[in-house]
Formats: sequence, C-alpha cells, structure tokens
Amino acid sequence: MDNHIEEASYPLSFRSHDAESLGRYIKNRNSVVLVGMKRVGISNFLRFFLHKNGVKDKYIDDNKNHLFIPIDLNDLVERELYPFWVLTLKRIEDAVVSSTVNDKTKKYIETLFLDSIQSQDLFLTIDSIRKSLGRLVEEGVTPTIFFLRFDRIKDVVTPEFFANLQGLIDACHQNLSYVFTSVRSLEFLSPAVFTKASVSAFARTMYMPPSTKEDARVIFDELCKKYNLSFSDSEALQVLSIVDGYTQYLQFALSYMHEKKSIALSKKLSDELYTDERIALQSEELWESLTEDEKEVLLKVIRGKVISSDEKEKASYLWNTGILGDKVFSQLFEQYVSQKGDVPKDHIKHELSKKENLLLKILDENRGALCEREHIIEYVWPEAESYGVSDWAVDRLVARLRNKLKASNSNFEIVTVKTRGYKLA
Repeated sequence: MDNHIEEASYPLSFRSHDAESLGRYIKNRNSVVLVGMKRVGISNFLRFFLHKNGVKDKYIDDNKNHLFIPIDLNDLVERELYPFWVLTLKRIEDAVVSSTVNDKTKKYIETLFLDSIQSQDLFLTIDSIRKSLGRLVEEGVTPTIFFLRFDRIKDVVTPEFFANLQGLIDACHQNLSYVFTSVRSLEFLSPAVFTKASVSAFARTMYMPPSTKEDARVIFDELCKKYNLSFSDSEALQVLSIVDGYTQYLQFALSYMHEKKSIALSKKLSDELYTDERIALQSEELWESLTEDEKEVLLKVIRGKVISSDEKEKASYLWNTGILGDKVFSQLFEQYVSQKGDVPKDHIKHELSKKENLLLKILDENRGALCEREHIIEYVWPEAESYGVSDWAVDRLVARLRNKLKASNSNFEIVTVKTRGYKLA
C-alpha cells in the first residue's frame, strides 16, 4: 500500500460499481474513456484503483501480470506531441523500475529512454515506446496506460497521433489497453481526428457520475481525519446532502470549516458555502464547461420548464454525467445556475476578493519578473495541496483581476507568458 496516497486506505468497496466496470474493460483488454464533469472525482477514484492493495485481484482476477502505467498530463509543461511522447516513455520506465520485471528488461527500457532523450527525435521516441511495450508483453506483462486529463492536449492531436496510439496496440498483439480520463468524449474533443466510427472500434465511453452518499462518506471520513474535524452522523449527512457526491465541493466545504475553526452547523451552512470564493469559482468552472445547448436546457429544468426530446438529446451530457437526474446534482450548483442573468454583464465590482488580492500581491512582489503558475498556486491556494487547482481556475482568477484593474483605471497590466505563468508590468 502507498501510505502517502490517502485513497490507498479506502475500503475495497469504494465506488465498487465503477471499479467493476473498469476492471471488466481492463480484463477484456478494451480501451476506455472515463468521462465526467470537471473535478467530479475521477482522479480520486483512479488513485484508489491504481494504489489500493487487492484491487487487481478483486476487480480483474485473471491471473495475469498486470502493469498499470499512470501518465498525468498535468505534468506536461508544453502541450505538444513530442513532450507528450517523451513523458509517456518516461512514465513507462518509472512503472517498470518499481515493478517485478527482471533487471535485464529494466535496463533495456532505461537505455531506450536515454537514447531517445539524446536524439530528441519524435520517430525514435515513439519507436522506443513500441519496443518497451513489446518487450514487456514478451516477458508476460499485461500493460495498461492511464492517460489522465487527456483533454489537456485536445488542440494538438492529429490523425497521425491517433494512428500511433492504435499502432502501439497492434505492436503489442492487442495486449495493451488505454484508460483515458476526460471532461468530454474523444469524438467531442477532436471530431476531425476521433470520428464516431473510429472511436467505436478503439475505445468505450464510461461516464462517471458524482459519488453515492456511501462513497462520499468514505472521502468525508478521511478528510475529517486530515483536518481533525468531528461530526455527528446527522451533521455529516447535512454536509453530504449539500455537496451531493461532488468531490471538489466536499473538499472545499471541509477546508472551509477547518479554516473557520468552527463546525457548528445550521440551516445557513449552504449559504455560507455558496459564498466561499473557491466554491463559487468551481461552480463557474462547471458552468463554463457546458455547451450553450446544455446551459439552456439546465436553466429551463431549474425554472420548471418542459424539455423536448430533441433538447434532451442535444444536452444528453447533463444526464450522462449526473449533472441532472431527478434534480440538479448539488444545491450549491443549482443555486449558482439559478442566479445566472440576475447581475448585468457590465456590472463589475472593483473590490478585490481574497484570492484576487493574493494574486495581485504575489505579482506585485515580483513586479516585472515571471511568476510561474506553480508558484502562484502555492501562494494563492496554499490549502489545495491535496486536491490540486485546475488551469481554468488560475486563468479565470487572472482574467477577473485583469478586468478589475482595467475597470479601476490601474496603470498595471498582467502579461501572460505562454505555458509558464504571468507577470505584472
């Protein structure tokens, strides 16, 4: 068990339905795309699936030597294909080093990686990946590559890239499979590359809704240990009913109560959480991730209007991902959406929020110099070490501060340094 990964301590029954489905795909060597709304908890589930002792025996159970190779595309500084393939080869090497593969094969794959780095050649790098995976299969290993946050590279994928993914499977005699995680299906991300016909033969789509209350309680209990919080069962149910299985809301809610040094719950808790800047920003990120058709249907549902079958089909993502069911998945998100349009678009408050102030402060303290995105996150979101901060959240906070500086006729300007960060000029 990986003691530094808190999900490794979850019970084996955590999200059992999703674990059974994913295990079945892996057992049958089917590639799959895990699709869910932003920050719903897919990464949380996969950390459990990848690191919990007993998962392979319980959910795959085919007596094969499975090797899981996780590749978090948040580690890509440059969202381009050559760095993508280099990262893939490096993570294959990392996974092999900590595996039971024999030393000769470990050395072989290490040499392939070093040679590809020295050459800086795209073709050689992809060929080294092919050789590495082929060697593993020859040794009786069954590899599965997990491309986490695959939507980060949606703008650079090409038909050749897709052909290379398929070619690696062929080179492994169908013993290689992929697990992608994404906010959207592959054909939605890049319809020109991932056509419906090609994707149907390449990968299945598996939707990940918010957690059940039982599974959310597992996360809740672990976070309470972390923050040294204590709740009665009725109080825990109140918190869980507000976030309704959405992992990011749950993390923010408990972080909020930890910071307040008080966990006295009341009927006003939902309103208190709604006004928390992190939760408000997360609701905005969810809203902005929807298409215009989906936004329109969601607003109509909240306002009690009838939805036609055609509208429901166009907005099927809302139901597939669990944003909509019998009701909107979380009262926090419903409250945010229900107030859309209440404030005029040209109405900009000049007062800076807490995180806007922190952002301005770090930029000002480094005036004229680059502030790396990682440095900004550490300073502005010090509480986010365990659950991370999305690129969208950083960019949106910068955009809000830019608008307020402009509206107040400030002489300062925030300059974007592509893929790296920002500076104040």
